[in-house]
Amino acid sequence: MSLVLDSLIVSVGWTHVLLAPYTKVEESFNLHAVHDVLMYGVTPSSLPNYDHFVFPGAVPRTFIGSVLLAWISTPVIYLANYFDLVPSKFEMQVIVRLVLATINAVGLCFIRHAVSRRFGRPTGLYYTLLTCSQFHVPFWMGRTLPNMFAMLPVNLSTYLLIDRAPNSLKPSKKSVSTSIALLAFSAVVFRAELAPLLAAFALQSIFLGHASFRRVCTVGAISTLASIALTVSIDSYFWGQPYLWPEWHSIYFNVVEGKSADWGTSPVHAYLTAHLPKLLLTALPLSFFGAFSSAPRRLLPLLVPGLALVGAMSAIGHKEWRFIVYVVPTWNVIAARGLNTMVSYRKSAFVGRLLFLGACGALLANTLATGLLTAAATRNYPGGAAMALLNARGGEFTAPVKAHIGNLALQSGASLFTLVHAPPHPSFLPLPPAPNASWVYDRSDAPASFAGFTHVVSEGAAPPTIGTGFGGFLKRKDAGWVAVGSVWAFERWAVDRDLLRHGREGSGIMERAGGLLRLEERERLWVLERMSGK
Repeated sequence: MSLVLDSLIVSVGWTHVLLAPYTKVEESFNLHAVHDVLMYGVTPSSLPNYDHFVFPGAVPRTFIGSVLLAWISTPVIYLANYFDLVPSKFEMQVIVRLVLATINAVGLCFIRHAVSRRFGRPTGLYYTLLTCSQFHVPFWMGRTLPNMFAMLPVNLSTYLLIDRAPNSLKPSKKSVSTSIALLAFSAVVFRAELAPLLAAFALQSIFLGHASFRRVCTVGAISTLASIALTVSIDSYFWGQPYLWPEWHSIYFNVVEGKSADWGTSPVHAYLTAHLPKLLLTALPLSFFGAFSSAPRRLLPLLVPGLALVGAMSAIGHKEWRFIVYVVPTWNVIAARGLNTMVSYRKSAFVGRLLFLGACGALLANTLATGLLTAAATRNYPGGAAMALLNARGGEFTAPVKAHIGNLALQSGASLFTLVHAPPHPSFLPLPPAPNASWVYDRSDAPASFAGFTHVVSEGAAPPTIGTGFGGFLKRKDAGWVAVGSVWAFERWAVDRDLLRHGREGSGIMERAGGLLRLEERERLWVLERMSGK
């Protein structure tokens, strides 16, 4: 049974990767860093080829997670290539994401084992069902956000705190110290917003007598300084800047200078009223029910640090779900205890039957909501689909190809791994399907002229404009272009009210319910081709 539950967690993560193999712009730094490590290596002579030098960003990010992920993925890529499963660079992206999903799934499995040991196997089962029936963690745990690199050490710290005998009153000093070290490392290297979580956990450990003030301060200071030394030494090398601490740059840019507000602000209550309900779904009310209905003395210490993180991040104007995603596995543990209480109530009583139905309804509601969110998300990467459409035409060209990739495509799936016909080409991969044609993918923003391009991944079906008249207002369409394909993407969920009211001839209740909610799409991107490009 234990192996089945662990396999379920891993397979759910893999399924989301395979259903949505493309990536968004917020994942691009780490994904492209992995690409560059795999393609060029890490020698000093290879660094000028790295994407962060070719297209520099606003704030530096650490290379530690990307380098480790690239190295761990390398033997998997070679193994997949041995079985002819890597026909192009794009399959390498899928493999890298599957490896990351597996790593984060291992952290969740560790928590499940700890939950089963301390709270019993039924609670471990409910924890698995809650985790797998939610959307955000399974969908994103294979995506190269910095937050997903921080998830493993955070989840390991949770595992260390939970993994003890049922009658144990407190975790061991070693477990507390290791948890503090893991959280300090994650905050210093990957995501600075984990600092409130670390501070709340450290204060709680002192208050509950799990560790002395001196020990907490000593472990915290040593871990912090060692982590700073690690990230400065590695990232100074990859960025070519002495004494570079990427997360300090992030803190200064987003908090001190207040630049995070440029990405939009949300009300103070946004995490409680919007983001947490989306992250946890029915586990949110279940976690509070579990904390106060089933051994609150054992469960409240798991709840409080997460509340401190949510409270601290609520004080910052710019809010995103990923800033607090770390609370999900821990609060799922508490929610699983709540489910166990509901299911264990004697069924001979009306309340017991009602609670049992409520527990089943909570899991069903999670599954339905996740199904809708996944269906929409898998249709929300038009850039990746457009690149597949463009690359599929590779075998038709013997003349040089120069394709311009528009902004929307770059934001919604056109990663370096999708530039399959252009160098660099790993030595173990076969040559591109069009060996007689040289391909160039141009990612520049708004080129002055499209005269030299043979293809354009455009946000409109109209041909590019060329030339300007007096004052730059007069333009004319560049003749000779044709749209060879378009990509549709998710627009919204729509309710068919007419079907609800009147139905269709011969339709029953189930037919009406099945067609009530309709996923609507619209054309987002077009692949344009110059007629003389072949």
